[in-house]
Amino acid sequence: MASWKHFLEKEQDRFLSELIEFVKIPSVSASPEFIDDVKDAADWVAKRIIKAGGENVEVMQTGGHPCVYGDWLHAGSEKPTILIYGHFDVQPADPYDLWETPPFDPVIRDNKVFGRGASDDKGGMLIPIISFEAIKETTGKLPVNVKFLFEGQEEIGSPELPEFIAKYRNKFSCDMIFSSDGLQWTEDEANLVTSLKGLVGAEIKVIGPTTDQHSGLHGGAIANPLMAISQLVASMKDEKGKITINGFYDDVLELTEEDRADIARVPYNEAEYIKELNVTELHGEEGYTTRERLWARPTLDVNGIWGGYQGLGSKTVHPSEASVKITCRLVDNQNPEKIYELIHKHVKEKLPVGVKSEVIRLAGSADPFVMPRSHNANQIARDVLLEVYEMDPYNTRVGGSIPIMTIFLKELGVYGIMFGFSVGDENLHAPNEFFRLKNFRRGQEAYCKLLYKLGEQSL
Repeated sequence: MASWKHFLEKEQDRFLSELIEFVKIPSVSASPEFIDDVKDAADWVAKRIIKAGGENVEVMQTGGHPCVYGDWLHAGSEKPTILIYGHFDVQPADPYDLWETPPFDPVIRDNKVFGRGASDDKGGMLIPIISFEAIKETTGKLPVNVKFLFEGQEEIGSPELPEFIAKYRNKFSCDMIFSSDGLQWTEDEANLVTSLKGLVGAEIKVIGPTTDQHSGLHGGAIANPLMAISQLVASMKDEKGKITINGFYDDVLELTEEDRADIARVPYNEAEYIKELNVTELHGEEGYTTRERLWARPTLDVNGIWGGYQGLGSKTVHPSEASVKITCRLVDNQNPEKIYELIHKHVKEKLPVGVKSEVIRLAGSADPFVMPRSHNANQIARDVLLEVYEMDPYNTRVGGSIPIMTIFLKELGVYGIMFGFSVGDENLHAPNEFFRLKNFRRGQEAYCKLLYKLGEQSL
């Protein structure tokens, strides 16, 4: 047995204690109440990298929540430099009353660690640090050059990261990127995420009279902003699920037969999906399977709509204004800037008479991300997962967005591979979040194997 395996076995109790200590820090990036806790988590990560044998470790200021950097760069110029990414901030724990145990007082039951951030992403990002330590402690060196970059603002969309990564482009330069923030398909089935959707959003405001008006005195004489905004939203998508904004699909690349085969290979039970969501039936763009729509077709969704009287009973007002928030999930080759302009143009052209409009760009946009099928880092990750899980990983896509992946590609010119060991059923972002200890341990072995396989590559 490799010496690093002995080390991992011997030190598991310590690693688990460290994970519990880490999860206890309430590093919620979304709330000013927890600013100091996010800093404490950054300090904890920095100390842990030093303990593992990392060098040049520093907590770096971004203008918002900090990042932590560390490296070990002695494998030689002929060996690749690997950047390992993760995040130490977590989602808010509300509502607290739905937690079986306090979210920041982690407990172990059923071979799982329960606590906010245990799965997303504190357990995940601790794994490669442990693997780094296991190899360095037992051999005195690493098979590749390693850089760590862990951030404290992923859960709020990494707002300072584009400028930050660009500023320190040389510091973060690398040959391959592996993200510890990622998923396997089930606890025993391997998965490689090859695509993420992009994102763009807008708030649209429709404005009528100066103030709310008596509907008995003015109804029928002037346009009603709530009716107008409803008509405007309805004009954006037809009853068959197709988005009707002119030019919206112009840059969308159609799925290849290989793409569709990859999606069809992933286990799926539509009846169970309907039951899980408690809906009567599924609905979406015609001509595509549910999974194809979820993973590989663009969307337009209303996230909130409001105006007029919202209280109990009746108040016969003609509202002065109404607003709606919409977001679009974008696929490969679509551009958030272009889609926003198309939305803006659609509002201008389709606005009912008698009202005015304002369109405001929402924060948090992201470009779509697609990993080239033939990329060598993708193939290496696949080989490792095949060895660890004893199955060829599924190729899956995610309907959500992870801005850092497109930031890395834009600023460093390097594709990132999601090499994480959480599972989608672990209540990420929800009460009673947990992380399976089996995969906490399995991930440590996988990262050790990954680093050695990467060490076989020469530049």
